[in-house]
Amino acid sequence: MEGSSDLLRRVRQIEIKTRGLSSNIFAGEYHSAFKGRGMAFSEVREYQYGDDIRDIEWNVTARFSKPYVKVFEEERELTVMLLVDVSGSLNFGTQRQLKRDMVTEIAATLAFSAIQNNDKIGVIFFTDRIEKFIPPKKGRKHILYIIRELLDFQAQSTRTDVGQAVQYLTQALKRRCTAFVLSDFLDQRDFRQPLTIANRKHDVVAIQVYDRRVEELPDVGLMRVRDAETGFERFIDTSDKAVRQAQAQWWRKRSEQLRDTFSRSSVDAVSVRTDQDYVAALMNLFAKRS
Repeated sequence: MEGSSDLLRRVRQIEIKTRGLSSNIFAGEYHSAFKGRGMAFSEVREYQYGDDIRDIEWNVTARFSKPYVKVFEEERELTVMLLVDVSGSLNFGTQRQLKRDMVTEIAATLAFSAIQNNDKIGVIFFTDRIEKFIPPKKGRKHILYIIRELLDFQAQSTRTDVGQAVQYLTQALKRRCTAFVLSDFLDQRDFRQPLTIANRKHDVVAIQVYDRRVEELPDVGLMRVRDAETGFERFIDTSDKAVRQAQAQWWRKRSEQLRDTFSRSSVDAVSVRTDQDYVAALMNLFAKRS
């Protein structure tokens, strides 16, 4: 837990960086990538050649003795939910930053993008349980509250259950929303079924954040490693080529399984490494959806 002055300083730093990104880079792409709920009635105007006769407003037409049609506009307002993994494995990073720090920046950037498009934003913090639910609202004050929680939230559990998180989303939000799941997805459970069900009701997007050393062990000799979620510790000899190859093979298999899960669930997904630029990754994701 940080002191209040340190926390406020970090909140301000995150706000300056991520608000600038969402304003200067993501505004148009976010708008086109994530659509509103449909078309809403706006006004009536006189019929013009080529208008669809199904849009004629008969009551107004009868009143003025000439044809009028209904005009519709895209109902832009969305509800955006951030499902943020706060399990123990996120407190790891060997490159520029911890996985949790990158998740925080991405979540804040998406939150500011949502607010600038007049969308509501809410958060579900999860481990292998639902740690906290922040109902969706609008406004800068609400965004800053979310950022404070992203920076300072202390989870009760260290383990991960993605399936439970998306199942909670399905039950908690009655109306359709856009939901971003931000996690390293180091989950031993199969969460494809609850993810598929959630994506039928909502528009679910997966953002995986991972560290380089989970896919590529360094050759530094004997190393003590600890599972941040179970607390299990052991020593491994990273100078052994077979050990490094086994880790790389495990990561490739895990990545293939994850891609298959997202594909079968029809969920758009992107992976970002902690030493890479998440801006480029998000821009590519938005471009694919436009």
